[in-house]
Amino acid sequence: MKYINEGKINNLLASEARAGFDRLDAILEKAKSLKRLSLQESAVLLSVSEPSYIQKIFAAASFVKDKIYGRRVVLFAPLYISNLCKNSCLYCAFKSDNVSIRRKALTPSEIVSQTELLLKQGQKRILMVCGEAAPEGKTNIDYYVEAVKAIYRAGVGKNKIKRVNINCAPLSVEDFRELKKSGIGTYQLFQETYHQETYLRMHPKGPKSDPDNRLDAIDRAFTAGIDDIGIGVLYGLYDYKFETLGLLSHVEHMEKEFNVGPHTISVPRIEPAEGVELSLNPPYKLSDDEFKKVVAILRLSVPYTGIIMSTRETSQMRDLLLSLGVSQVSAASRTSPGGYSDLDKEDASGQFSLNDHRSLDEIVGTLIKHDYIPSFCAACYRKERTGEVFMNLAKPGTIKGKCSMNALITLKEYLDDFASDRVKELGYKMIERYFKDLEKKDQERLKLFFAHVDSGVRDEYV
Repeated sequence: MKYINEGKINNLLASEARAGFDRLDAILEKAKSLKRLSLQESAVLLSVSEPSYIQKIFAAASFVKDKIYGRRVVLFAPLYISNLCKNSCLYCAFKSDNVSIRRKALTPSEIVSQTELLLKQGQKRILMVCGEAAPEGKTNIDYYVEAVKAIYRAGVGKNKIKRVNINCAPLSVEDFRELKKSGIGTYQLFQETYHQETYLRMHPKGPKSDPDNRLDAIDRAFTAGIDDIGIGVLYGLYDYKFETLGLLSHVEHMEKEFNVGPHTISVPRIEPAEGVELSLNPPYKLSDDEFKKVVAILRLSVPYTGIIMSTRETSQMRDLLLSLGVSQVSAASRTSPGGYSDLDKEDASGQFSLNDHRSLDEIVGTLIKHDYIPSFCAACYRKERTGEVFMNLAKPGTIKGKCSMNALITLKEYLDDFASDRVKELGYKMIERYFKDLEKKDQERLKLFFAHVDSGVRDEYV
């Protein structure tokens, strides 16, 4: 597998298992200075098992997350537009030979309807997710672009979707250019596993069976001008220490070739899926304690990246991981096409089981109670703070000021338009508290934004 030196990774994991505690302290100090860690330094952290030092890793991760992003947490919802697929991934409910689920590809009008259901909840950011096959008579890129346009076309009152990010099949450079023209934000693609033998075993048939094509797709997206890229590992397919260093090797390649690291890193664990035997007993199941360590080490290793946590995890785990590095969370998710039409029904044709069933309003309320600012902001995309420009703001932590201001604006929009009375009370108190901590000039700017929100204006930003 290109860029992934398995021998080097295995040697690092073997050699760094004997690192001294004095070295650990030096690595944590480097991480707290917001410098990305080397593979060797990350390997040292992955080798830690001493409880007192794991707590030091957690404390450092919390420090770095706050230094880069402050107290804001971005909220989004996945919108599955299709579960048609040509692949036979052994862990996924969408695999082509799974007869246990109902197949569906949403039409443009159905996509608009699903988007409007999300808008009525208060959602403003969507991750569009697609099976790796197009409806009959269409190419993948034609279907994706059509869907993105449909999402942006949807509206509920003055509320529109601010930004569509997309998780879809690898494309050619030409098709990636078409995707960028449609107005997407981040392009997200997971390698799933960076271990060659495991990859080939888990993907026996279909376009996804070629690991290098999938790895190269990230390079093709950059070449096409998409400069916000999301990557990830599906934890549970192979040893978590190897997978984490494999992912970090990919990060090193991205920075070397394009001077831009991943905009986001996702950390899904395998969850049970309908008709998928392997999902019930993952070959390398990750414990909760190991999972917490992975999230914290990723935050320290790639301090500037956004770390995404889906509703695969329980509400308790998701709330806890916010303090260890997670900066983006999905809310009130459904993982089947058309799944938002009836939230009282079980998501039987979903891609995997969900463990956090809280509504968006409940999650917003919980964030506020834990002193996190819920954010629906997409200002960086509009202001072209993407790619290298974003990295230059995120790496030293200067993005935090803009993020916090925009988070407060979008929070007021949510409170005014969608929140329950209980969450309104909590939210307005939070805004008042954070407003007092701002410098005078920022207070004056925020007053003006809030006056515009009161008059009905939506989607303003710094």
